[in-house]
Amino acid sequence: MKNILLSTVAIAATCFAGSAYADCGDVSLGEFSWQSSQAMTNVDQVILQTGYGCNATVVAGDTVPTITAMIEKGQPDIASEATPSLLGAVYTDGEKEGRISQVGTAISDGQVSGWYIPEYFAKTHTDIKTVEDAMKHPELFPSSEDSSKGAVIQGPQGWGDTVVTAQLFKALNNPNFVMVPTGSAAALDGAISKAYEQKQGFITQYWAPTSLLVKYPMVRLEMAHDEAEWARCTSKQDCPDPKPNYWKQAEMVTLASKSFSDRADAAVKDYLAKRSWNQAEVSRVMAWMTDNQANGADGAKWFLKNMPEVWEKWVPAEVAAKVKAAL
Repeated sequence: MKNILLSTVAIAATCFAGSAYADCGDVSLGEFSWQSSQAMTNVDQVILQTGYGCNATVVAGDTVPTITAMIEKGQPDIASEATPSLLGAVYTDGEKEGRISQVGTAISDGQVSGWYIPEYFAKTHTDIKTVEDAMKHPELFPSSEDSSKGAVIQGPQGWGDTVVTAQLFKALNNPNFVMVPTGSAAALDGAISKAYEQKQGFITQYWAPTSLLVKYPMVRLEMAHDEAEWARCTSKQDCPDPKPNYWKQAEMVTLASKSFSDRADAAVKDYLAKRSWNQAEVSRVMAWMTDNQANGADGAKWFLKNMPEVWEKWVPAEVAAKVKAAL
């Protein structure tokens, strides 16, 4: 009788799970190559799968190719953390056509990108506050390959910030500087870490919030932002005639393709609309990930176990109970 009862419970659980998956269906989540995106995407994966019964999968990508694919192909379904303004007309046109939309906020106080110099360098060179100031002194930021030239460290291809860095560098047209590309997020962080620990002068593309800026404090160089020029050329990789232009503080939002928005369950939409953390909260998660050499899945589990006061506000009590039981 005990075995019969256990079998009945197992069958019922299986049927219930199947029904839940059928209700929510398959959900693909685009994960980008920086820590906050990796953490947020995996938090969504765990909550959607264990709390809402979705068949949620994580798909590796990056800002430009992923958001473009969402607009043109309807996949992946969701970009958990994205800065659509980095894509200029590519995103605004897709939004106007109803192919993609903002369904939530990832980081409530946004993020800021730019060219950064080390804090120790900024303290001893107080005259260098802007991009223009730095461009006058290539000797202070020597390239490792040619010390007669200054260098700007660039992020990996596929990042919206990398496109902007390339366009800004082209617009400045300074023959005394070279751009040093990096092939991955890890390579970018490695180049910064090495230069910082050797107390070198350097300029690098970067953004906040990040755990790296906690470990290696840096100062953002300033420059004017022109919205019209940003839309015309700064954010477009193939624009041939960029003018000097810079980032403004950017939104960090959650995007969904039209196909997902059309079919998504109301409860899932409500979760995505409510789900948001701030720079201080995500910085705690990223710092733990860095200290423990952890990936996004590890960071998500740590966050869900150790910061319930943040995420339990995003979901109904019964969903929170399911998520906790699965951890």
